[in-house]
Amino acid sequence: MRVLVTGGAGYIGSVVAAQLVAAGHEVTVLDDLSTGYADAVPAGAGFVKGTLRDCAAEVLADGIDAVLHFAAKSLVGESVAEPARYWSANLGGTVALLEAMREIGVRTIVFSSTAAVYGEPERTPITETEPARPTSPYGASKLAVDTTLTEFARLYGFGAVSLRYFNVAGAHRAEGGAWFGERHHPETHLIPNVLASVAAGGRVQVFGDDYPTPDGTCVRDYIHVTDLADAHLRALGACRPGQHRVYNLGNGTGFSVRQVIDVCAEVTGMEIEVDVTARRPGDPAVLIASAERITAELGWRADRDLRAMAADAWAFTQARTNR
Repeated sequence: MRVLVTGGAGYIGSVVAAQLVAAGHEVTVLDDLSTGYADAVPAGAGFVKGTLRDCAAEVLADGIDAVLHFAAKSLVGESVAEPARYWSANLGGTVALLEAMREIGVRTIVFSSTAAVYGEPERTPITETEPARPTSPYGASKLAVDTTLTEFARLYGFGAVSLRYFNVAGAHRAEGGAWFGERHHPETHLIPNVLASVAAGGRVQVFGDDYPTPDGTCVRDYIHVTDLADAHLRALGACRPGQHRVYNLGNGTGFSVRQVIDVCAEVTGMEIEVDVTARRPGDPAVLIASAERITAELGWRADRDLRAMAADAWAFTQARTNR
């Protein structure tokens, strides 16, 4: 199958592209490199530098069979400060992609959605039937894309799958030994921030330790990026004309901030000093996604544990440091 991976020079997109290549697919990556890196495009994949609006139609016309769509702006705080930028990039860019797909006759798409569409849910684990009430322009723009995909499936026969997930962590070692991991600026994810603090000999900031959780710190869902990529490949095979299917991806239990820090200390063999500060406004105590639907329908589950996420992320950090 000839597959277009938009945003395939970014963290998750590059890992998915690497797994697609390993599975024997012919892969083209389209990325404007605004947040991605050219050296993250896996060996064996073609690369086109450009935007969805400018280049999608031309790339699709070159015999593409399916699209895995990761290209998006993804910082919650930035979306609050610059909402128009997020609506333009995330919704506007996706509509441009879908229109190009419709005109050329490509009808299969897997979309990288987010559990941010649920906002602050009343119950956890969160199922796909929970009301979608995003609390940021980022989450709202992703939900708008989900709605658009439903309409394109109904009106134009698209086969679409949206995957909603929380925190992705770890790194992926592809065939040949190349590592693919997180390189965000600014970095907003807990595990790479903890590991960066360890490497720099600094302290880790914890926002609140008085939540109604076993150790007082927030509990969140973490999934290894390799497991996440596997879900995308399974979703690609599950796209059916005229259907838009939505799946949550989660580990089913969640990990606390303290657990993450303790595991990072274990993996690195270093003591991690912690500064506890006030809670951040709007941080729920527990956010966990239920993956029962995708397990039942596609046989997917998160197999790699928190230690594997931290260990692989640390290996990626060391590999880049020792270059």
